[in-house]
Amino acid sequence: MTNLLNTWFPNVSSLGWTGDSGWGTAIWQTVYMTLWPAVFGGVIGLIFGVLLVVTKPGGILENSILFSICDKIVSVFRAIPFIILLAFIAPFTQLLVGTQIGMTAALVPLSVGVAPFYARQIQVALESVNPGKVEAAQALGATNWDIIVHVYLKEARSEIARVSTVTLISLVSLTAMAGAIGAGGLGNTAIAYGYNRFNNDVTLMATLLVLLFVLIIQLVGDWLAKSLNHQKR
Repeated sequence: MTNLLNTWFPNVSSLGWTGDSGWGTAIWQTVYMTLWPAVFGGVIGLIFGVLLVVTKPGGILENSILFSICDKIVSVFRAIPFIILLAFIAPFTQLLVGTQIGMTAALVPLSVGVAPFYARQIQVALESVNPGKVEAAQALGATNWDIIVHVYLKEARSEIARVSTVTLISLVSLTAMAGAIGAGGLGNTAIAYGYNRFNNDVTLMATLLVLLFVLIIQLVGDWLAKSLNHQKR
């Protein structure tokens, strides 16, 4: 197996598994830059998504001013290309983590970049909930918090799992651009050690690993969405 790899993928073997350019390092960096922004950006996006639904005209906490502010914030940050966002919030990144370069620094723009996308996804998921169930909960005297948690979030949990899967896959693609600030990862390996050096085997291997990563996320997300949908029934 090793001889076959050395024959057909000589440059892949030369990078090794450990070290700054190793495959193990690149995989770990991609996982790290996907999971933490998924948590931070996910929480921010969830909050904004819920606010967009409950404060909209006719919402349970109707507030046109708050809705307009949240809607504009989400729209503006969604419109900024990620590569520009990296530079735009660099001072904030410096203030927050003490550096603008590296894997940890990339967590800030990745979280900020994915949050508005996820907020819109959550908004759509929650708006799919049957309004009749919200009205029924209000008629039974449920508090606004109860309606948010036990009606909106509970009834939309299967759809939330689906949009979370889409968001995670989108986040994986953003990690590739994070290489612009020295964050590493499989995307950076494909460009820096593959494309820029005309090592097509390295580019191919990095691409296959990213596709495998995306496939795992998709399979787990689909299984979770189906499981939650069956539980709802």
